Amino acid sequence: MAATAQFSHQPHLSKTLTNPLSQNPFPKSFVFAPRVTKTTAKSLSLKAVLSQDSAKSKTVAQETTPFKHCFNKSSDGFLYCENLRVEDIMENVEKRPFYLYSKPQITRNFEAYRDALEGLRSIIGYAIKANNNLKILEHLRKLGCGAVLVSGNELKLALHAGFDPTRCIFNGNGKILEDLVLAAQEGVFVNVDSEFDLENIVAAARIAGKKVNVLLRINPDVDPQVHPYVATGNKSSKFGIRNEKLQWFLDAVKAHPNELKLVGAHCHLGSTITKVDIFQDAAVLMVNYIDQIRDQGFEVDYLNIGGGLGIDYHHAGAVLPSPRDLIDTVQELVLSRNLNLIIEPGRSLIANTCCLVNRVTGVKTNGTKNFVVIDGSMAELIRPSLYGAYQHIELVSPTPPEAEVSTFDVVGPVCESADFLGKDRELPTPDKGTGLVVHDAGAYCMSMASTYNLKMRPPEYWVEEDGSVSKIRHGETFEDHLRLFQGL
Repeated sequence: MAATAQFSHQPHLSKTLTNPLSQNPFPKSFVFAPRVTKTTAKSLSLKAVLSQDSAKSKTVAQETTPFKHCFNKSSDGFLYCENLRVEDIMENVEKRPFYLYSKPQITRNFEAYRDALEGLRSIIGYAIKANNNLKILEHLRKLGCGAVLVSGNELKLALHAGFDPTRCIFNGNGKILEDLVLAAQEGVFVNVDSEFDLENIVAAARIAGKKVNVLLRINPDVDPQVHPYVATGNKSSKFGIRNEKLQWFLDAVKAHPNELKLVGAHCHLGSTITKVDIFQDAAVLMVNYIDQIRDQGFEVDYLNIGGGLGIDYHHAGAVLPSPRDLIDTVQELVLSRNLNLIIEPGRSLIANTCCLVNRVTGVKTNGTKNFVVIDGSMAELIRPSLYGAYQHIELVSPTPPEAEVSTFDVVGPVCESADFLGKDRELPTPDKGTGLVVHDAGAYCMSMASTYNLKMRPPEYWVEEDGSVSKIRHGETFEDHLRLFQGL
């Protein structure tokens, strides 16, 4: 049963919501009422779950924020997730780094794609590699998503989450036979990435006794103008077939009519793309390839343009393309060839729905550099260390007026000089124990987390539509690590 409490002017929640950590007594979900401050005294009558009438009135945080975002800094200096103070959530969950999501923001992000695709036959295939939390997958499946997979285990997870396998796409440049057999048995679309990949798909079809619907993943040699680690559609990439080899693959498909049915073409340019004309350039090339394929008698009905739409990691007010901007650039081409459109969003569906929430361990200087040391690290969130990626960082609560503003590197406790979450960030000097968040952590963060230095992967929570907070993944423990060696 969800616990509820009415906040007062005291700095901590009611004792009925706090429990000894050793007992791990946190309920599956718990509901908060907005904390009352002098500036929000009229909200005393608000309940934890807002009524429809009260939901119509905007909170202070929503009125003052320059970003349309589920995480907002209010005029009271506190960071909110939807209508809940992140600091209050911190006081009622495990005292360790954790990921905090907004379930309503996930819905809003999906609806942006769904609305943009109105009038087109389409599949929104969520890229599970971005975030493989089972509860998130189940929610996206209920909203209408298909799934994009790059491993056999992701396929198994998609099936476990209830995805329709005929709305799933299996990608990858090194798919192994046993995983392809499962894909063939379930009726999943499979992208052909190479000569040996095609051979393995044929073998899998024979083992499964089923014809496989395949798309040719063509490398269009379009520069997505992104970090080279996340560029996948140029000639130097390991992904896809060379466009000059197209005829060889068409002949190979013709030679295996009992095993393969060619249903479409696929390309994927890269990730964090901020210019939609790049997608249009690729789509022009791809429909020309589809014309060539159709000229040889193939009934291809699908164009898969991949994913890769970027987000505003810098929180600097940049106007970035929306899902509608993306779809508008390719819609006429898709309609002109009477195609089904497949898109593969990952980051743009999930990244901005989440923060990694940490606590400040202390502040130090080496004489030339200032450091904010937190309990989170590259083990929980590796993107800055791996790509030099920027993710916005801020404190969850107001600092005293006398707190000095300085330039800090925000670092963790892992024994690596690469263990940083952000460099050269201007922040008020925080006190020990202060909450600090790394924004836009929903994609390629928890899914890439590790147990380096035996920092166990963190728990995950989300704010539900009714204002409650639910745990959606248990944090790993030292005992979990020891269990891997039992009986050996």
